[in-house]
Amino acid sequence: MSDVQPETPGVQAQYAARVAADLENNRKEQERIGAEVAALQEQLQALESDHAVLLTMQQALGSPDTATTGSTKQPARRKKAVPAPRTSANNTRATRSKKTVAAKDKAATDAPKTTAKRSAAPKAESKAGPKAASKAGPTLVELIANHLGQQKEPRSAAEIATALAQALPDRAIKTTVVRTTVENLVAKGRVQRSKQGSSVFYTSAASAESPAAATEPETSAAN
Repeated sequence: MSDVQPETPGVQAQYAARVAADLENNRKEQERIGAEVAALQEQLQALESDHAVLLTMQQALGSPDTATTGSTKQPARRKKAVPAPRTSANNTRATRSKKTVAAKDKAATDAPKTTAKRSAAPKAESKAGPKAASKAGPTLVELIANHLGQQKEPRSAAEIATALAQALPDRAIKTTVVRTTVENLVAKGRVQRSKQGSSVFYTSAASAESPAAATEPETSAAN
């Protein structure tokens, strides 16, 4: 008995130290699990809040699954993975159907406006057509042909441009444009071109032929 008694305090100290360490580990584990439980509790509350919002939206949209979804609210806590996708799918479908209905309503609203604009366009064009034509006046080809037809002597491009500019001050008539237009009339045979020195003059083909036509009866009468 005298040999066992000295070892007893040492063994007790070892057990006491081990128990103290186990208690410390137990406390830390409780804190860790408590923190995880708190985080899971927050996640659960967030899911429940989202679930309530989605149910409200589903009821507002008038989905036929409202009653069944509401009745499965309590089992959803044990099987979180099942209700979530169904609710998301219903929400997505409801959103798409809502957008489709809104798009159809907008198209139906805009259709009469588009039809009215299209029907009004020909009227506006028909009214603007004669006015625009009257404001435009005769073309430069017609002006040059008429001007040369009224002249008894040949005229240069500069003289034609000056005369037309004086007669039509509201139109910008340039000599270069007049010269190009007269040359086109020469190519078509409506105007004749003659050259005196370095100057070029133009005469209406109808005016140039009229004197020749007038001399033919006199020649035949003399014969």
